[in-house]
Amino acid sequence: MAATKLYVVYYSLYRHVEIMAREVQRGANSVQDVEATLWQVPETLSNTILQKMNAPAKAADVPEIRPEQLLEADGFLFGFPSRFGVMAAQFKAFFDATNDLWEHQALAGKPAGIFWSTGFHGGGQELTAGMFEMNQVKGGSSYGAGTYAADGSREPTELELQQAFYQGKYVAEITKKLKNKPLAS
Repeated sequence: MAATKLYVVYYSLYRHVEIMAREVQRGANSVQDVEATLWQVPETLSNTILQKMNAPAKAADVPEIRPEQLLEADGFLFGFPSRFGVMAAQFKAFFDATNDLWEHQALAGKPAGIFWSTGFHGGGQELTAGMFEMNQVKGGSSYGAGTYAADGSREPTELELQQAFYQGKYVAEITKKLKNKPLAS
């Protein structure tokens, strides 16, 4: 049987979400017969603006994803910064570009989760996560794995990285179980 494909798709300006994404990927890849792949959504800011913001270069080893490439995956974990209670505009632009996939329900039945970063505790992650359907909290963080960047100098803690690892592993296990299962009518 072919490996279960889990796509870890993220946007990261100052690398906090990227660090979390790599740990989510590591957790997902710890599940036998699961292949987790990192993808970045396209940047919408100009290089001039990024330089003025002192943003580090994007990870050269992580390709940009196009909306139609989502069709190749069996499941997803999406990571982004929370800004003023909503996901970063770059990720919203990517989701907006997937309208044809949603119109035709091309991704129906594929499990997905989110992880995030925000500037401080209570910095909007609860509002951002609330934009995604959450039927039931079963322990841990109802928001998914996350980190607080503060002024940009704070890096994800070991505990936050452990949460990212286990979220990646958990979603990979569910994706593997659901792969090739028909949707209930």
